[in-house]
Amino acid sequence: RQLGTMIDAGLAMVQSLQALAEQTTNKVMRDVIRDVCTRVEGGDSFSEALQKHPKVFSRLYVCMVAAGEKGGLLAEIMARLAVYLENTARLRKKVKSAMMYPSVVTVVAILITIFLLVKVVPVFGDIFSSFNAKLPGPTLFMINLSEFVKKYILLLLIAGGAAVYGWLYFIKTKAGRQFWDAQRIKMPVFGSIAHKICLARFTRTLASLIRSGVPILEVLQIVSQTVGNVVMEQAVKEAAGDIERGESISAAISKHPVFPTMIVRMITAGEQTGKIDNMLERVSDFLDEEIETTLSGLTSLIEPILIVFLG
Repeated sequence: RQLGTMIDAGLAMVQSLQALAEQTTNKVMRDVIRDVCTRVEGGDSFSEALQKHPKVFSRLYVCMVAAGEKGGLLAEIMARLAVYLENTARLRKKVKSAMMYPSVVTVVAILITIFLLVKVVPVFGDIFSSFNAKLPGPTLFMINLSEFVKKYILLLLIAGGAAVYGWLYFIKTKAGRQFWDAQRIKMPVFGSIAHKICLARFTRTLASLIRSGVPILEVLQIVSQTVGNVVMEQAVKEAAGDIERGESISAAISKHPVFPTMIVRMITAGEQTGKIDNMLERVSDFLDEEIETTLSGLTSLIEPILIVFLG
């Protein structure tokens, strides 16, 4: 955003980058900007200089900047990029903050339960056994469970840790990610949110790149890498192949059930009116609102459920 403002004000690229490097507080980012500045001074274009730092500047970022340089709209493109990144970050933050509360409460509940089973229940077990009377089924179950947990606590913790590590390792593999991404969007309540997040990312990225003048096949290649779901990524790549053979975007994506009818119809309307980027922007805003509403409702619903679970 700052760079776009400086370029729009008429400052040269090198001066703008030098000013940015001076006021950037993050040391790593400052070094990156200085390197980009040196490369631009050496004769590289701004997009070529950014390309040398793929961990900092994504392919989407570089392609939009390259399109802005070609069309002489770099200041405008930087402003669009800023809006895109801010919207993406805001959505990620909403999801994280919504999931933080139930995650923390669940972990605390599990720790409290382990503490009760290991330290508190055995004391009551000793008291009950001194009664020499037949205990009710639930009480016996709790005492037996307490003895089991106390005896095998270390093994249970190691097995739990190994299971978590194994699952995280599995979903990093190609087959594991394919399985998890396919299941994740089918889950009740949470699946709908995960699906809408991927769709919002798809529509917003597609709108930003089309508006910036990036060629459509290049756009779809970038979009497939940013949706964050393997199932949708494969659908976008297959759609790109159909578009290359002459089909329209709406016809190509309509073949894949992962894209809802509403999105297909909006894209069709956009193609007919020549305002596909505006239509996609509206869809992404609508999806963002839907996600926010669902998350708010979910947070309200989770609170009483957690209280009952804790009780």
